[in-house]
Amino acid sequence: MALNPFAGQVRSTEMKIGPYRIHPVPTGIFGLDGGAMFGTVPKVLWEKTNPADAENRIEMEARALLLDGGPGQRILIDCGLGGDFVEKYGEKLGSKFAEMFAIRPDSSVEKSLARLGLTPGDINHVILTHLHFDHTGGATKAVNGELVPTFTNARYYVQSANYETALKPNMREKASYYAPNFEPLKDAGVLEILDGEKQNLLPGVSVLLTDGHTRGQQVVKVTDGSNTLLYCGDLIPTSTHVRLAWVMGYDLEPLTLIEEKRTLLTQAANEKWTLFFEHDPYSDAAHVVESKGDFAVSERLALA
Repeated sequence: MALNPFAGQVRSTEMKIGPYRIHPVPTGIFGLDGGAMFGTVPKVLWEKTNPADAENRIEMEARALLLDGGPGQRILIDCGLGGDFVEKYGEKLGSKFAEMFAIRPDSSVEKSLARLGLTPGDINHVILTHLHFDHTGGATKAVNGELVPTFTNARYYVQSANYETALKPNMREKASYYAPNFEPLKDAGVLEILDGEKQNLLPGVSVLLTDGHTRGQQVVKVTDGSNTLLYCGDLIPTSTHVRLAWVMGYDLEPLTLIEEKRTLLTQAANEKWTLFFEHDPYSDAAHVVESKGDFAVSERLALA
C-alpha cells in the first residue's frame, strides 16, 4: 500500500444530516493508471499526492455511502466493485480482470455493512451514480449459478440516459460497462429508471445530472437545510480533483465537466458543503474553498 501523503492531516468525525447517520462503505482498493486518472496534468505534479506503483497505477478506493435513517430508511449510494469476479464474469474477466486492476479482495460492500451491524437485506434504496463496473459491481451476486440483486429488499435508481449508454456503449467506454452488473436488476423488476434531476427523490436526497464524465451520471445531494453533503461520484473522484483543470482521461466531455465542477464547487465553497469522494484512498470527504480562481481543499475528513 502506498504511503499516505496526507498522514496526520485528516480529521476524524461523525456526521448526521436530517434523519440520516452518514457512514462510508469501503468496497475495495484497486489500481488505475495515474496518467489516465489525471489526463493532461503532468506526472511530476499528480504523483506528489497520488504516488504510483511500478506499473504507473495509483491506488483507488471504491467507496459507497450509507445514509442510515433506521429501518425502512436505509439508502446506499453506489455499491463498488463486487466480490467474486471469476464466479460472476467467468475466467475471461475473472483473475485476469482482478490482476489488471490490482484489485485487493480484502473488503466488500457486504463486509463493510456487517461492520455496521447490517446485511444487504437491510438496505431499502440503492442510488447508482452511473453503471461503470467500479460503481455497480456489488449490485448483483451469484446465487446457485444465477445472477440476482444483492440487496433483496431495495429499489435501485439510475438515469435513463446512462442506462441507454450502458446498453449500447461507445467505443471509449465499452470496457467500463458490464451487463451482469445491471441486467439482473432490470430482469428482477427492481430497477427504477429516472429521467433527469429529481429534487427529494427520497426525503432530503436529490440527484443532480452531470454529463461530462459519462452521459447521464447523477451525483447525490443530501441536505437538511443546515448541513449538506454531495456524493461526487466521478465528477470529482478524489480530493486532488477539486482543481478545475484536473480531470480524468476517462471523461468524455472534459470542458463540460470543468463547468459542472465550477458550478457545484462554487456552491460547495460558499455554503460549506461536505464533499464525499468515491475514489480517494486517503480521505472520505473534504471541505473546499475558492483559491485564486480555482478551488482547494481546506480540510480532509474521515467519517465514522
